[in-house]
Amino acid sequence: MGFLLSRTLACKFFYPFLFSKDVHNYFFPQQLENMISLVSPRTGRHLQRYEKGCRQVVGCIPYKYKSNGTQENEIEVLLISAQKGTGMQFPKGGWESDESMEQAALRETIEEAGVIGSVESNLGKWYYKSKRQPIMHEGYMFPLLVSKELDNWPEMNLRKRKWLTVDEAKEICPYAWMKEALDELVSRQTTNSI
Repeated sequence: MGFLLSRTLACKFFYPFLFSKDVHNYFFPQQLENMISLVSPRTGRHLQRYEKGCRQVVGCIPYKYKSNGTQENEIEVLLISAQKGTGMQFPKGGWESDESMEQAALRETIEEAGVIGSVESNLGKWYYKSKRQPIMHEGYMFPLLVSKELDNWPEMNLRKRKWLTVDEAKEICPYAWMKEALDELVSRQTTNSI
């Protein structure tokens, strides 16, 4: 019998560890990183949340401060390739009934983008139509200040990731609602740096 960590094990033990205040930027054991790469991404929709017929989706805008930026506090954001089709987007996915909104956002970001960090306060709520289904989605986005990029992560063979400036990200990302969430993040960064 092969060893593969279940999503239940990941959600009950590993992901709560990542939300712990005891986890510091410099403390992330290689063994735990290796175990995360073995976790199979959640699949199916049996735990999926719906509100008034809208599928509830959560995601993160992973960001970091540029070390050689021309402006103080200039940020770069991480986009990932779409699993099906073309284009780059922020990591996102279904919010499931056995997790908080923030846990779901972090889980999706770890699974799809392979980064870990601090999930910050909600950027807002957007409605958008699914590309593949005749239903609306209710999307929530959170900033995630990245503290660690994993070398191995669950969807590393399915997706590419790329750090971009805010302007580059707006040009490449095809989703208006994600661009609006990015504008909100930039607005907060500008307000906080004043």
